[in-house]
Amino acid sequence: MNDTLVYIMTAAIAVAAAAILLQTIILIAMFRASRAMRSQITPLIGKMEPVIEGAGEIIERVRKEIGEVISRTNEILDLSRKQLVRVDDILGEATERTRAQMARVEMVLDDTASRLQETTALLQDGLLRPLKQLNGLAVGLRAAWTALFGRHRTTVEQATHDEEMFI
Repeated sequence: MNDTLVYIMTAAIAVAAAAILLQTIILIAMFRASRAMRSQITPLIGKMEPVIEGAGEIIERVRKEIGEVISRTNEILDLSRKQLVRVDDILGEATERTRAQMARVEMVLDDTASRLQETTALLQDGLLRPLKQLNGLAVGLRAAWTALFGRHRTTVEQATHDEEMFI
């Protein structure tokens, strides 16, 4: 039993030693790969530094310009709001004035219509009625004139006949 335990321990130590050896080989390969990458990247770093600095400057300029654009946009929005308030006030005032004027126009039209009706009534009473009466008087005078001095005097027989027809 002791021998078996010794063999198991020996096998475990051998597996651990193999794992450590494998890890060492992997670390050496990684070191070489990183050194190769470093030698390839080092010339690029020299070329990239000006690009990165230029990009930083561009980003800073863009930030400033965006800030200016935002501030101008806010100013324009504030002015637009103020102008809209003014326009709204002006439209409200114009609407009120228009309503007042329309009410006045309506009153003037009503007054004109009533005066026109009164004038028409006065014309009928003052001119047309007397003209009708004068016309009736003229017709009566003409009939009287014709009856008294007319050439065609009706005979008694004709008058009787006319009266019989009337009845």
